[in-house]
Amino acid sequence: MVLGFCKVAFATFRLTTALLGDIGRLCKSLFLVTNNHREKIMTTKLQITTGKASLMLVAVLIVIGCVAALLAQDRATRQYQVINLPSPGGVRDQGNSLNNRGLAAGYFNLPGSQSRHAVLWRHGVATDLDTLGGPNSSVAWPVKNNRGIIVGISQTDDPEPLGETWSCRAFFPAGPNNSGKICLGFVWENGAMRALPTLGGNNGFATGANNRGQIVGWAENTVRDSTCVAPQVLQFRAVIWGPGRDQIEELPLLPGDTSSAATAINNRGQVVGISGICDQAVGRHTARHAALWEKGKVIDIGNIGANHWVTPMAINEHGDVVGFASAPGSDPDNPIFHAFLWTKHDGIRDLGALSGDLSSQALGINERGQIVGVSTGGPDGPRAFLWENGVLKDLNTLKEPGYTARLELAGDINDIGEITGRAFDSIANVRTAFLAIPGHIRNGDN
Repeated sequence: MVLGFCKVAFATFRLTTALLGDIGRLCKSLFLVTNNHREKIMTTKLQITTGKASLMLVAVLIVIGCVAALLAQDRATRQYQVINLPSPGGVRDQGNSLNNRGLAAGYFNLPGSQSRHAVLWRHGVATDLDTLGGPNSSVAWPVKNNRGIIVGISQTDDPEPLGETWSCRAFFPAGPNNSGKICLGFVWENGAMRALPTLGGNNGFATGANNRGQIVGWAENTVRDSTCVAPQVLQFRAVIWGPGRDQIEELPLLPGDTSSAATAINNRGQVVGISGICDQAVGRHTARHAALWEKGKVIDIGNIGANHWVTPMAINEHGDVVGFASAPGSDPDNPIFHAFLWTKHDGIRDLGALSGDLSSQALGINERGQIVGVSTGGPDGPRAFLWENGVLKDLNTLKEPGYTARLELAGDINDIGEITGRAFDSIANVRTAFLAIPGHIRNGDN
């Protein structure tokens, strides 16, 4: 409304100045008509000039008011209304995925924080997605599609026969339920969860899905690789499931590598992930290369100075990739991460961390090129960040007054700028999933 009024006001101002110029030229002509009527014309000119000044003053005041209103609106637009997403009953919840329909997904801890379940937030209602029979499940990555397909990881009730801890362990609460069960990728659609097949091995992991129904992740094959880093026994490979039910395609390795994992896919079918040796299936030396698969071919998109933990997290429709990687000189067993952005035009770029912090991870990106993630290692604890127009910002500085919890992590951002993640309420000592809504959405200025 303010913007529309000000557009009219500025147009009126331009029309007024043009009209006043015409009046001025008319007065000059009248002044030269005849000396016999000079006094009368001078009086008329004085009256017109006075009116001209008054009209100009009104126009200037309107413009000044509009500028002030637009600046105030800009400040409001840049602020986020933050709301807590309802918890199904735990004390630690987190949003990791948010699509353009406003469907958020992530996890919540069950009472006692010994187990965790995947959760879907839809229209303000939380739905427990349950598990494949075991104690834990989670939506751990930005899934991203707008079809409503949810993918993630879940333990089954079957014991892990080879003693592997598998990738899932890093995404479940510490404790007796953390490992020891087979863990598989799952897809949840039409109200039901089903397991995704492996390449013949025991375990799998699903991270993302596109609008075509293609799902990406990684799965174990049957090869017992003596070069695997214990307790890992079997090789694992990046895969695409679908779009047919139980259809699975293994993606090619980079030359010299033995294992890989796919982490995100866009609607063009571009896939990103990691490629390296048979190490921790979630990273470290398995992530010595960041890989981009397209039309059956794979390329290495580089690193920011170290060849471990180079982990893409998300890819948009432009093919822009965000993630995190070890900083130069970082110890692979005690790494310092930095968020990165890769584009086809500019290559890979270190985004650094928020002022006072050591480490950062970029977790999500939208079609506008806005990036969200987490910055850590400073005195203020973990902080959610927003990167846009080349600037890394603490999301806490952009939230509206009244929301007192600290935004610790931003897990994903959709194309209209809504953000989900995790907040910490120090008074209640709980961590809650949140949804941050930008001002331009509330004001109806999409």
